[in-house]
Amino acid sequence: MKWADGVGFVNKIVGGSIPKEFISSVEWGVRTTAKTGVLAGYPLINIKVTLTDGSYHDVDSSQVAFELAGRLALIDAAKAAGLQLLEPIMKVVVTTPKDFVGNVTGDLNRRRGLIVNSDERGNAVFIEAEVPLSEMFGYTTELRSMSTGRASSVMEPLRYAPVPANVAKAVLEDASR
Repeated sequence: MKWADGVGFVNKIVGGSIPKEFISSVEWGVRTTAKTGVLAGYPLINIKVTLTDGSYHDVDSSQVAFELAGRLALIDAAKAAGLQLLEPIMKVVVTTPKDFVGNVTGDLNRRRGLIVNSDERGNAVFIEAEVPLSEMFGYTTELRSMSTGRASSVMEPLRYAPVPANVAKAVLEDASR
């Protein structure tokens, strides 16, 4: 199996149903389609494609035809598999004085955040949350504003998670315009 760009490609053709020179064309079609995406132009990640069978015609077969076949096969398979839009979730740790804990937690909740832990040390409170990256733009400025410059935050990638249905619908509608 060959892995590249989050796509695994396995060739299980036996008996020459597809000539060897066309197998790389199928792989190319699959990989380019995974990069450009099937759903709203977003790339596919962590997928495995297995080429098991096919056919060719001495006169009508070409590299372009096999690239297109790989592309169309991936699109059909992805839709049949119940394709799902994912979003990056960030681990966010906010350090704030006790006076601003309500404002900070309320703002994180407004951003679709999930508070997973809070720890109090002296007058400081450490709030750990999981928040979609799309909701974090401009956060540092708002955090400083709501805490009169006394709170700070750090953020790091945590995982990918399915996008809520209402958000996915809006994203897909925007992409179709």
